[in-house]
Amino acid sequence: MAGDETTTHSFSSGLYPKAQVLNRFIAKLIDLFIVAAAAQMIDTVGFLAGMAYVLVADGFAGGRSIGKRLIGLQTILPDTRETAGFRESIIRNSPFAAAQMVFVVPYVGWLASSAILAFEAVLIIGNERGRRLGDELAGTQVLDAGRLAIPD
Repeated sequence: MAGDETTTHSFSSGLYPKAQVLNRFIAKLIDLFIVAAAAQMIDTVGFLAGMAYVLVADGFAGGRSIGKRLIGLQTILPDTRETAGFRESIIRNSPFAAAQMVFVVPYVGWLASSAILAFEAVLIIGNERGRRLGDELAGTQVLDAGRLAIPD
């Protein structure tokens, strides 16, 4: 019983359990495949279409990008228990957009891009709530959608 009260209290105070790291990486990989496909399929504007998707992906209905929806994750604002909107999505995904922009720089772009992605991955793994730099900037957290039902 006491554990239930603690859990309820934690949820109401904005403390949520960390989403499974592997699920987050798989969801992001799915989203990156979408970005890569857009860049390859649509000449000239594919890069911009991919960049736009990177930035707004978590603002879609229920705080879920396509990858998060398929894997069962959700981006929320833990203090208000609301799902992330487009504003939060743009802020939280700005490090990934920066990685995509520097990737096209000849010779060193892939190194800089890899460094940004590795830094974000280390934060996801090391942070007790799974919050990376983008989450800290936007005030968001990614949750396993099955653990806490926040409506779409």
